[in-house]
Amino acid sequence: MTVKFASKRPLSNEEEAEVQRMIAADPDAPEATDEEIAQAKPFREAFPELAKSINREMSRRGRPPADSTKTPVTIRLDPDLVKHYKETGRGWQSRLNDDLRKVNGL
Repeated sequence: MTVKFASKRPLSNEEEAEVQRMIAADPDAPEATDEEIAQAKPFREAFPELAKSINREMSRRGRPPADSTKTPVTIRLDPDLVKHYKETGRGWQSRLNDDLRKVNGL
């Protein structure tokens, strides 16, 4: 794994102190106290209904499960054949599959 800022020099003590001063002065993001941290709860515990609804929504995303799955393969075909099917637009792979089934009596 590469480090995102590996080429950046480390902050000097003065720069770090300035960053810490700016963090402390930010009224929108106060630093949590030890007491607040001790009372903190996991999201799923603090908001169980919201967590459940998020889980339901996440499980609905993506392509719905297919009735019959396809087997991915790598096959070498003549370029003009691939071009012909691609020119037919979206779903060209399904049309190629259908034609292969017809030719083979399936």
